[in-house]
Amino acid sequence: MRIALLQTAGDPANEPAANLDRLAEAAKRAKAGGADLLVAPEMFLTGYAIGRESAEQKAEPADGVSARRAAEIAQANGIALAYGYPERGEDGSVYNAAILIDAGGRRLLDYRKAHLFAALDRSMFAAGTGSYETARLGPFTVGLLICYDVEFPEAVRALALAGADLILVPTANMQPYQPVSHLLVPARAYENGIYVAYANRCGREAELDYYGLSSVAGPAGGNLVMAGDGEELIFADIEIGEVGVARTVNTHLKDRRPEAYRALAQVPG
Repeated sequence: MRIALLQTAGDPANEPAANLDRLAEAAKRAKAGGADLLVAPEMFLTGYAIGRESAEQKAEPADGVSARRAAEIAQANGIALAYGYPERGEDGSVYNAAILIDAGGRRLLDYRKAHLFAALDRSMFAAGTGSYETARLGPFTVGLLICYDVEFPEAVRALALAGADLILVPTANMQPYQPVSHLLVPARAYENGIYVAYANRCGREAELDYYGLSSVAGPAGGNLVMAGDGEELIFADIEIGEVGVARTVNTHLKDRRPEAYRALAQVPG
């Protein structure tokens, strides 16, 4: 499978319609480059640092107008899409969410960010419950996380134990957190024997300077490809067979001792 990652600053006015146009253009380029899947950043449709009022105004349900347009883009270009957006939940709460749509326009996954980053996230969004679901996409079993989630080894391990061998991570990470791309993302891939695709924003938004460095890390450790700090569409070829090879060499999942980690499962009172 060939993955494309869209690293972008998005529409300057943070308008969903304009960002969907960008998604359509990127999908066309990605497909021309041989990609089967295109991953865009966290809160791609609306911008990330937009404030509570704007997030409330622009939030849509998982099957809303923007999702239907994205499904049309996926189907028209014959490419699967994953991107971030503000989701309006059934109870009216707004979540920092990501969606995965297959090349036929079918919604496979919708995930709500569980680990909210500081006051920035908490002022705009309700936390997801950490429902680590997976879906089949080609030869891979795919899961979704969002940005800060990948910095928690438990979240990645939960998806790996659920069968994921490819985790997509729409991201809006800013300076000075570049070590996440250089160190943590490949570490998560290595310790679980999986691929991790980390699609970051770039440029400046409000007071945030996004650092770019979108990457795909492989199950043997290390980044297979990494973007610079500007707008870019990058590609990586991934092989399902490499997951089995890596898990034979590094037997972390098989050698787990859950009975020794009981403290991790205790919820503080």
